[in-house]
Amino acid sequence: MNVVRQPVSELTESDLLAMRIQGLMALFGKLPAPSIQEMDGEFAARLLAQPNAVAQVIGNLTVNNPLMPGRWLCKAFKPVSAERGQGYNSFAHLGRTVQRYPMQTLIAPSRYDRRPAYTLVYAAFPSMCGAIHMVDEVRRVAPGLYLGIGTWGFTDGQRQVPLPFVLRGPVAPYAGHIGRAKKGFDVHQEIPAFKQTARQKG
Repeated sequence: MNVVRQPVSELTESDLLAMRIQGLMALFGKLPAPSIQEMDGEFAARLLAQPNAVAQVIGNLTVNNPLMPGRWLCKAFKPVSAERGQGYNSFAHLGRTVQRYPMQTLIAPSRYDRRPAYTLVYAAFPSMCGAIHMVDEVRRVAPGLYLGIGTWGFTDGQRQVPLPFVLRGPVAPYAGHIGRAKKGFDVHQEIPAFKQTARQKG
């Protein structure tokens, strides 16, 4: 297991790339959430160590497939209110840059420790990522450097498996909104803490 020996604020992207899954999750539990306003622009994205060999292969195929969706370049975000934002992923695909997989963003309790995380909910829009209930959580490692934990799946157990990635930036301006949000969609239904609260009230 990796042990973080220097202060969190001194960690670099290279440090995150060298860490194993256990160290990344331990670090994630120590980090603060960025604000909605802080996450504004395009943030260069890379996968980090995945929880097992199968997840590593699937992750690499998903973000570096030249046919579809292309080579993953970034995640991008734009505040749309004091409490919500919107975003997309960019890919290099057949010689051009394309935006795919829009998401809605908010600050929400993490599924891992219930502390605040900048949360990306893909099911707010029709897409492949929305269909598999993908939700990402992001926390700040240092100014301009962020550790993300992706999740997806059709059961609570599947959606607990952490899929780490790193974001660096912003490196470019936000290109503009994509996709059409689902009418009447309640973003809280994709977040375990909110679902549990709703069940308790019911």
